Amino acid sequence: MVEKPSFEIPPELRDFAEKNVDLTTAEPHLERLEGEAKTAMLLGTERGLIGIIAVADTLKQEAKEAVAALRNEGIQLILLSGDNRRTAEAIAREVGIDEVIAEVLPADKANVIRDLQAQGKVVAMVGDGVNDAPALATATIGIAIGSGADVAKETGGIILVRDDVREVVTAIRLSRATMRKIKQNLFWAFAYNSVGIPIAAAGLLNPIIAAAAMALSSLSVIINSSLLRRLK
Repeated sequence: MVEKPSFEIPPELRDFAEKNVDLTTAEPHLERLEGEAKTAMLLGTERGLIGIIAVADTLKQEAKEAVAALRNEGIQLILLSGDNRRTAEAIAREVGIDEVIAEVLPADKANVIRDLQAQGKVVAMVGDGVNDAPALATATIGIAIGSGADVAKETGGIILVRDDVREVVTAIRLSRATMRKIKQNLFWAFAYNSVGIPIAAAGLLNPIIAAAAMALSSLSVIINSSLLRRLK
């Protein structure tokens, strides 16, 4: 009788367990490899385990900078991954993300987004793969990496041209600054009209002065909006 492994068998390995392939010898190797943020794949037959292959994506240095910048913006960060939990948690520790939701199927990623939205949260999803498309479509704001899959770029509401996750921070800052400018421009437009229209209706405003005031109003909006160019 094959001894039941002492570790939890992830879904992708259950076929081995169902065929009574002994996985106990793989436990220390899986823990070590997955603790190094690698995805381990077991090779075997019904007669036993043959070997382990581990693959890993190279973590870009700018990822840590992006995470730190997003935290400074007061944004709650969650790593949503289809990888096994140990690998996902190792990656999260390396970049500085506290909350991890791992071993999630592509369709279930969208359900996680819906659950967060049901809690009243505005959810932005950043992804680049085919399996990220459902979540990108469900999120309040879908941000696709420009170098990613075409379906992800078609689904995302924002597409980052450069393959640099720090651009996520720039996109959020630019969006917030744009909303501030819109509100400022509306305020000044209403202020000009609230003062000018009653005076003009009373016949106390020279048409030339009225035209100059309208031109000044439009000019102030243009100048205020152009200040967005200073945002880096």
